Amino acid sequence: MDKSRRGLLAAALLTLLVAGCAPTGLIERVSEPEPAELLQQAQEQAPEQAAGTRLDAADILARRGQAEQALEVASELNAEHLSPEARIRWALLLSELGLQQDNAWSTIQATQILDDDLPLSPDQRNVLRYRQGIALGMVGEPRAASESLLQVQADTGNTKLNDAIWKQLSRLGPQGLEMLGRDADELTAGWLSLARLQRRNGSDIERFFRQFEDWRERNSGHPAARRPPADLMALRELRGREVRHMAVFLPESGPLANVAQKIRQGIQARHMQAVNQGETTPQLTFLDASHGNLESLYAEATMAGAQVVIGPLDKNLVSELEQRDSVPLPTLALNYGQGQSNNARNLYQYGLSAEDEARQVARRAYADGHRRSAVLIPNNEWGERVADAFRETWQEQGGEIGSTIRYNPQATVASAVRPLLNVSGERAHLNGIDMLFLLALPSYARQVPPTLDYYYAGDLPIYATSHLYEGHPQPRDDHDLNDVLFVDIPWMIPNAAVGGEEALPFLGSYRELRQENDPALLKLTAMGVDAYELGRRLPQIQTIPGSEIFGATGTLRDNGNGRIERQLPWARFVSGIPQPPLRDGILPDGLDAGIADDQGN
Repeated sequence: MDKSRRGLLAAALLTLLVAGCAPTGLIERVSEPEPAELLQQAQEQAPEQAAGTRLDAADILARRGQAEQALEVASELNAEHLSPEARIRWALLLSELGLQQDNAWSTIQATQILDDDLPLSPDQRNVLRYRQGIALGMVGEPRAASESLLQVQADTGNTKLNDAIWKQLSRLGPQGLEMLGRDADELTAGWLSLARLQRRNGSDIERFFRQFEDWRERNSGHPAARRPPADLMALRELRGREVRHMAVFLPESGPLANVAQKIRQGIQARHMQAVNQGETTPQLTFLDASHGNLESLYAEATMAGAQVVIGPLDKNLVSELEQRDSVPLPTLALNYGQGQSNNARNLYQYGLSAEDEARQVARRAYADGHRRSAVLIPNNEWGERVADAFRETWQEQGGEIGSTIRYNPQATVASAVRPLLNVSGERAHLNGIDMLFLLALPSYARQVPPTLDYYYAGDLPIYATSHLYEGHPQPRDDHDLNDVLFVDIPWMIPNAAVGGEEALPFLGSYRELRQENDPALLKLTAMGVDAYELGRRLPQIQTIPGSEIFGATGTLRDNGNGRIERQLPWARFVSGIPQPPLRDGILPDGLDAGIADDQGN
């Protein structure tokens, strides 16, 4: 859990506990039996009595600070066997332990009792609803999280929830905001109007605050008017620091010239869209980086009056920059360096990284309950880098790698799947493997599910990067990929990402660039669009840790080390077409419908 979220969570929970909402199960007792003895007794008891005994053991473990063991006991006991009062005590205990241990799904599991007819007091209901909202935000469900938190605020009027609410609203795409606004009450409508106001003026701070003061006057009784979110007020520090001139370092010749030309096309398209919308826009100065002389490039940019640099694109030049103590001007590099860390102050690195996608796959698959993965990657340097990113994130969470095969893209898929899944005869032996991480181009990827099916492993879940999708619906070609989960940028999967292209970020630029480019090149222009937006918002990124931008290539944020990470939307192939992937039965009643609108943000 990042520090900002941990601090927010601690403060909010403290507020609720002071208000008298502390779980009864956390009250100290004068004397108590040993948890191990209770767990031993439970093995000899009838189910109803055993469940209560295990709850007592979890309660004692939690009070003794053994939160990990307490979470394991509480999450595994059968709460259906508990009395109504004991189920409430269990839910309060497990929901808190889940947040303490960064196990959001345990908290979501516990808060399912909100949908049951149990004698919850108003305080208990609000504590559980609050924890539900925080947990849903942690697993990437900002609309469901917003709904839970807004319901608590509607019941309590507590303005200390403002920062948590704003954090989730900021992660919603346009379609998510629209869905949240259907039949909205006055409280929710006020929050949504403020969110849209900030979206329209996010790059023009002066105009935003003029309109924000008008909003406060019109909504003087709203919690956000009485106590504006901290991240919103932090934008005041940016007044007078707006970026009015950007220099762009891109090569006009050499091996990267064609890539650079598409990125430049995206930058210019987004710039003209902003101009036409009446935004205050920076001047752009394009400088030829073909010669690779960074000192002369920065000198020329400084002489031209640039405040921010976008580029360079060449990985070697980025590697050179990241080894410095600082850069002459705040810089958004368009690639990632080769070093272990970024040492240079004011240097940010952004690109379409397959490693970012692999890390996101690892987090999602683990959150979905998988623990032992097979890994199928091409036998080349690219495959190794992506596999390393997946493996590191997967194992950090506690996952295991059961099998890894580095395949030859020119060989048959069966020649890779047989050793991957320990095929004997015509049957796979999974040995506990419960998912497959796949890195493959479309022609190879399409053969993997049928091959698994042939070896009686067709039910093995497959998680993949964007590289298996060509960027436009081809149901006849992609039907063999049905049920495969993958990530991609919003501009590639508009229906799955935001519910349709009308809700895409920077829609005007998308429509213009889509007409002129095939899907592969459209990704590069989308990168240029987001580079422009990141460049003009560098002061915000520097000032407000955790700032996020809902971009053409994903939800973008600084990871704290000058690396811009992309959070991509998910899709699942259904009838050969990417569709929103829903977690059936996971989310509370009333929150699961329409989650697809924001599942990628």
